[in-house]
Amino acid sequence: MTKIRRALISVSDKAGILDFAKELKKSGVEILSTGGTAKLLRENNIPVQEVSDYTGFPEMLDGRVKTLHPKIHAGLLALRENNEHMETLKKHAIGLIDMVVVNLYPFEKTTEKPGVSILEVIENIDIGGPSMLRSAAKNHQSVAAICNPGRYPQVIEELRVNNGALSEALMRELGIEVFAHTSRYDAAINSYLSSHFKGQKEFVGFPHDLTVSFEKIQELRYGENPHQKAAFYREKGRTSGIINAKQLQGKELSFNNILDLNSAFELVKEFKNPAAVIVKHNNPCGAAEDKTLDKAYFEAWKCDKLSAFGGIVALNRRMDLKTASVVLKSGFLECVIAPGFDKEAKALFKEKKNLRLLESYDLDPIKETDFKRVSGGLLLQNKDLDILNMNELKVVTKKKPTKSEMACLIFAWKVAKHVKSNAIILCRGTKTVGIGAGQMSRVDSVFISTRKAGKLAAGSVMASDAFFPKEDAIQLAAKYKIKAIIQPGGSIADEAIIKMADKHKIVMVLTGMRHFKH
Repeated sequence: MTKIRRALISVSDKAGILDFAKELKKSGVEILSTGGTAKLLRENNIPVQEVSDYTGFPEMLDGRVKTLHPKIHAGLLALRENNEHMETLKKHAIGLIDMVVVNLYPFEKTTEKPGVSILEVIENIDIGGPSMLRSAAKNHQSVAAICNPGRYPQVIEELRVNNGALSEALMRELGIEVFAHTSRYDAAINSYLSSHFKGQKEFVGFPHDLTVSFEKIQELRYGENPHQKAAFYREKGRTSGIINAKQLQGKELSFNNILDLNSAFELVKEFKNPAAVIVKHNNPCGAAEDKTLDKAYFEAWKCDKLSAFGGIVALNRRMDLKTASVVLKSGFLECVIAPGFDKEAKALFKEKKNLRLLESYDLDPIKETDFKRVSGGLLLQNKDLDILNMNELKVVTKKKPTKSEMACLIFAWKVAKHVKSNAIILCRGTKTVGIGAGQMSRVDSVFISTRKAGKLAAGSVMASDAFFPKEDAIQLAAKYKIKAIIQPGGSIADEAIIKMADKHKIVMVLTGMRHFKH
């Protein structure tokens, strides 16, 4: 057990600190403090000694230096069982500090302020706080390091039960928590500053050492399958993305719901006109643009009614009553996400209590890094956000696309980016009519997409996320009367494939850009 005789309190978040300090005083603990915290304690009749009076050295540099002093850190770091350490403290008239209660400058909240300057952000990088916490945590067998206000009741209870002392087990827990906390804090600073200054120069590569920080939002019922445990985390400092969608009604989101919602919403962001996307098992089974949202949804649903059952819907316009009526008539759905819901639409959906409704206004593509976990490591890449350069498209066949055909090809290409490889998309106008996804051979994806499209395959256009390795897919496209194809090109068989397209009078456009999605 460690008897707590002197505590240093310096907190940015003052929630609960008055009650905690009062309990410390009841246990006979001497309190040191700084600035605003000391003022608050004195105003509430809690005796406190200013750190500057304790150290005999004033705060300076606008408060940048106040606790970085040997009388503070030696009092925290000295090993109580080490006679030489204790003699050194005695020689320099340094007292022991048995507890540090510190929470850090609100760096992340500062970065989230609209229009915040980089100077203000830098001023909210805490130096003294992390230093004290780490000193205390290093010496956790003798010093209680408290960085989490949620710990106050537990600490007070132990002090009461143990006559002003804390157990070795709690001291160890508190110390470990500090290192996790300061690690996250440093990671948030690194992430923000790297992103801020990277935007002012050309990107030169990925860091040698990568540190990321996430905070748990909630435990999930299970993962992809019931026997897998799972939780949902937010990247520290993030203010956009599916993570910030607001759930308006319905059951708790599942692991798979979240994955599908993200896929659906990322695809619907590709479109400027009213658009709807339906996703099932992380692949779109229908996507459409139209003049009105209700028509866009209906066309997306028609693409694959069977697969749409139990699917996830994403819209890029506010949900209105007319669209809500069409959605409800289309059958069972798991979730709907949109940038807002009209009052009448929400009232209509109330009858479907289990249907999850989510609201998100983040309709701009988010520039972020893409992580993929592998056993024992991590793959890191830029997110696939490159925009197709219309001036670099190459029409390589004798037959040229009409204006409407080119528009349809571009629509299909946008969808292909969000479909698991190998991906083949069939479209008519600005709606999908057949999607072939996730096959090991490209020709199988062509076969699936044409089967899904049925009679609508004839006269449709095709998008392929990567090049065709053989002519077989083109022959199959010709059989189903596909009239135009957009694909990256780059195969050693390109010449033969273009000849096959010419033979069947199929337009072929090359993008020079691939969209593999594993």
